[in-house]
Amino acid sequence: MTASSEPMRGAARPARPAGGAKTSAAATFSLVFGVAALLSVLTAILASVGLLLGIIGVILAIVGLRMARRPGVTGRGVAIGGLVLSALAVLIGLALAAGISTFINNEAAVDRLEKRVTDLRDKLND
Repeated sequence: MTASSEPMRGAARPARPAGGAKTSAAATFSLVFGVAALLSVLTAILASVGLLLGIIGVILAIVGLRMARRPGVTGRGVAIGGLVLSALAVLIGLALAAGISTFINNEAAVDRLEKRVTDLRDKLND
């Protein structure tokens, strides 16, 4: 073995071999959108934003799963994680929207809420 064929000590190694597999960007973004959507929906104030982010996350997860089938592309697990989180955010967002619309359409519940607000306003003025 000659000195030129041996690797130098302390030399930096490449992070990835030249022909290594790459993670699908769509899969990664689906996971990011899924986490953001779930956090947004759970705040209840940003539920509509979370619902939109969840829908985008589901679409990106499907694209990521299709891209992960290609040779040299990984990210199937990441895409599945993004799909689960995004779908969960969409379901919670829809349930929250259904609950709010049901509450608003219930006249007795709205009347009770108005009475409570009026009572609290009267207490503050005293």
